[in-house]
This record gives sequence, C-alpha cells and structure tokens, in this order.
Amino acid sequence: MVVITGGAGFIGSAYVWYLNQKGIDNIVIVDRLRRSDKWKNLRNKRFDDYIEKEKFLELVKENKLPKIDVIVHMGACSSTTERDADYMMSNNYEYSKTLAIWCAKNNKKFIYASSGATYGDGSLGYSDSNETTLKLKPLNIYGYSKHLFDLWIIRNNFDTKFVGLKFFNVCGPNEYHKGEMRSVVCKAYSQIKETGKLKLFKSHRKGIIDGEQKRDFVYIKDVVKVMHYFYENQQVSGIYNVGTGQARSFNDLAKATFNAMGKPIKIRYIPMPESIRDRYQYFTQADLSKLRNAGYTEEFTSLENAIKDYVQNYLMKEDDPYL
Repeated sequence: MVVITGGAGFIGSAYVWYLNQKGIDNIVIVDRLRRSDKWKNLRNKRFDDYIEKEKFLELVKENKLPKIDVIVHMGACSSTTERDADYMMSNNYEYSKTLAIWCAKNNKKFIYASSGATYGDGSLGYSDSNETTLKLKPLNIYGYSKHLFDLWIIRNNFDTKFVGLKFFNVCGPNEYHKGEMRSVVCKAYSQIKETGKLKLFKSHRKGIIDGEQKRDFVYIKDVVKVMHYFYENQQVSGIYNVGTGQARSFNDLAKATFNAMGKPIKIRYIPMPESIRDRYQYFTQADLSKLRNAGYTEEFTSLENAIKDYVQNYLMKEDDPYL
C-alpha cells in the first residue's frame, strides 16, 4: 500500500497517474480539498481510499494506520508568498516530522518533497550535498520550512534511510488549481490566449538583461519518473535535486510557448514588484551529480519539448486538460 499525501495536488496527483500507468492502484490519497478544484485531479485516477489530512494525522499519532509500505509525502503549503510563519512551520515542518518519526519506528520507507527554494539566492551554489545543505539561507518562509525539515532529517541521520527531493521549477498538467503559484508556462498560455502578448519581469540586476533571468524548469512527467526510481529502489536514500540540470531563461520559455501555440512572439517587460525584488531568484540550476551517482540515468525533457507537450496535449484541450 502506498500513501500519497498531497495526493490531489499537482505533483501528488501526477504521481498517482504514473503509478496507475504502472498498474499500481493500491494507493491511499491524503489531502484537504476544501473549495479548490483539486478534486478534478483525481477524477481519472485509480486508488483505494481518500483520507482527510487532519484525520490521517490522528491515525498516525494513534498508530492506527492501515498496512502500508511507503509514505510519499507531497503535502505542504507551497506558496512562496505566504507570510504566516506559524502556519508554515506547523503544516510543512511539524506535520512532516510526525510522519517521518512514524516511518522510522515502523521501518517504512519515507519519500518527501523538499524544494529548490531552500537554496536562497544561490550564492552557495546548487549542490545537494549535506555539507552545502547545512549552510543554506532561504529567502522566504516556504523555503525555510522545507530547509528546516531537511536539516532535521540530516541531524537525525534519517538521510541514510529516507529520501528527500528538492524540486526545482516544476510545470505541467494538474497544476491548474494553484492560482498565482501556477508555473510561468501555465500563466503564459492563459495570457497569450487572452491578449496575444506576454508580460515578463524586467531585470533589476546589473549584467542581466530583461527576460534573461534563468531557472531550472523541469517537466512533471520527468519528476514522477525520478520519484518512482526511489520507490522502486528503496535501498537508496539521501536528499537529491530534481531538475534538468540546465538553467533556461524566461525569454526561452516565452518563445517556446508562443511557438507551441502557433502565435507570433510579442513580449512586454514590466517592472518587478518591489515587495519581491529582494527575495527574487535570478538563477537556479540543479546539480544532478548526486542523483546520477545514485543510479538515475533517465534523460530530462528539453524545455521546448516539455512546453510543446504541455500546451498542445493538455492546455489546448480545455474540456479535460488533466493527466
């Protein structure tokens, strides 16, 4: 039995889809749906049960969980603009600790979501070695909540037993419920469709021209393959980057989106809000050497091919754009 927390969310539901492709449906979904459209991510999926996240936490604390083999913990508040630090610490840090402790006591595999946001301004590079992780200084409370859990994992030697995945800029189907936290690709598609144009932030840093801020954009279909590698190879443990290993500019992303839509390229650069200028990452690029050394050999989809698949096979099919 596989438990997937955040199983109705973006990455969680995509992994359910991937497991279903592999013929695996002995899955328990843990989430909180409330008034969002997350439920739509589950419509075409096969799983055994759904448990509300607070009820699941009670079952964990009372040691009344059904027979399970692994917890894939994708549940978290992923908003990089959230300012309620108490909520983030409770939801992202304390909740994660409770699940990890249960898995340790019951000798179960634990795979959890960390984030590229833990790297802060990138001044220490993007190595996922424990030595680098111990020195990182995230720029927002989201990144800090993820970083604090990584530190807790390392200091309790759980990195020798469990797997943490530092997701970089993930895009792809099933992210539609995320509002402002949707990927730039998803938001760009909507903007281009409505106006024929795309707005990108100007650069406010010397030496970087407008639109040449760079991120490691990784496609959801590649992300779930990495996740499944660790599911299948449960003897492998540690904290790993999940990105393509190649930073690409927002200009590249914009051009690929226009091309996938068959539209002429029209980009307008606008000032970046002052509220985020001091916390904005101008460059991210996953160091994949540790992941490769752990035995993962699959190649990652190029930005152009990922956007073409996302736009033409999902976003343009508005009646059912889901995995």
